[in-house]
Amino acid sequence: VQLQASGGGLVQPGGSLRLSCAASGFTLDYYGIGWFRQAPGKEREGVSCIRRSDGSTYYADSVKGRFTISRDNAKNTVYLQMNSLKPEDTAVYYCAATTLSIATMAGEDYGTWGQGTLVTVSS
Repeated sequence: VQLQASGGGLVQPGGSLRLSCAASGFTLDYYGIGWFRQAPGKEREGVSCIRRSDGSTYYADSVKGRFTISRDNAKNTVYLQMNSLKPEDTAVYYCAATTLSIATMAGEDYGTWGQGTLVTVSS
């Protein structure tokens, strides 16, 4: 059972990136998936999640309107499309899976984590 996050990189302010979270050993659509980030010197924060039961999506206020989470069941992958990126979005981004049916962006509710991918927003 493994999650593999990818797609990070260096982008200029106002640019876009799409992060991918690929699952192996289990089927993603049976799980709720969350994206989290941790910036240097800061605590980890929940960015977005997609609910297991009905696919509803949720976003932190800091990214609402700029980020979009989506799921491709055929590819067993969840994406985080990030637009209008800001320097304060710079962080290591992680995806994680939960068996809970509720929508949650609390890290302690997630039992399986990917390894993280670095996003740097800088000119």
